[in-house]
Amino acid sequence: MLIIRSVLLFVLAAVAEIGGAWLIWQGVREHRGLLWMGAGVIALGAYGFVATLQPDANFGRILAAYGGVFVAGSLAWAMVVDKFRPDRYDVLGAVICLIGVAIIMYGPRAGTGS
Repeated sequence: MLIIRSVLLFVLAAVAEIGGAWLIWQGVREHRGLLWMGAGVIALGAYGFVATLQPDANFGRILAAYGGVFVAGSLAWAMVVDKFRPDRYDVLGAVICLIGVAIIMYGPRAGTGS
């Protein structure tokens, strides 16, 4: 159950961070204005709070693992929102990152009971 919660929190964090960055991008690069940028700043702040809800208490581990989620999530966001078509190297890189996330977050650790 903790793994499912953790994965869902990673997905929520990715939506908040990637969505926030995208909103700021739209506000600045696509000239959509301050409202878009403000919404992006709020979403990025929400990402910071979501990360604190992870069951693991180690900030470095959470942030390192989230880096892999961010890579895969960014490609998924680009596919859905911007109609980006990743090539096989994009996909392979994202899969490698997600394997890294699984190892970092859910690998057995000596002396921790997990």
